[in-house]
Amino acid sequence: MRSWRRGDEASLVRHANNRNVWINLRDRFPHPYTSDDAARWMAWVLVERPETNFAIVVGEEAVGGVGYEIQPDVHRMSAEIGFWLGEAYWGRGIMTEAVRAVTEHAFRTHSLVRLYATVFEWNPASMRVLEKAGYTREARLGRSAVKDGKVIDQVLYAITRES
Repeated sequence: MRSWRRGDEASLVRHANNRNVWINLRDRFPHPYTSDDAARWMAWVLVERPETNFAIVVGEEAVGGVGYEIQPDVHRMSAEIGFWLGEAYWGRGIMTEAVRAVTEHAFRTHSLVRLYATVFEWNPASMRVLEKAGYTREARLGRSAVKDGKVIDQVLYAITRES
């Protein structure tokens, strides 16, 4: 895991432009994923402060991303974590390592007491990643999202720390 940097755009497009990746992510993650999308992402992430989004790297190639969004107002001690990985790298334990690392980073760097994630009902692989990284399944959120034209359930996972 490392900071995103100029030069990651081509590998970002190569790994992000995949329906099997997109189907498990929020709609703000475009599909198809184009060079323009990668340029917009880089323009935003390179100036983001505090830095909360990181590239997942195999060799020197960015093959996915992991990050968190610190929540506002009364939820300011919580953050939502999100992640994706190029399909060619699924099933290797890479994402579990990345989620563990960014979780530790988030707790160490910010005054957070809770990180959470919602996972679409059809994505048991991401549920396993979160469980292996120490997150606990808290709830099934019935009919709480629309993805690919379907109204679906999400599963809520969280991990907490003492402040």
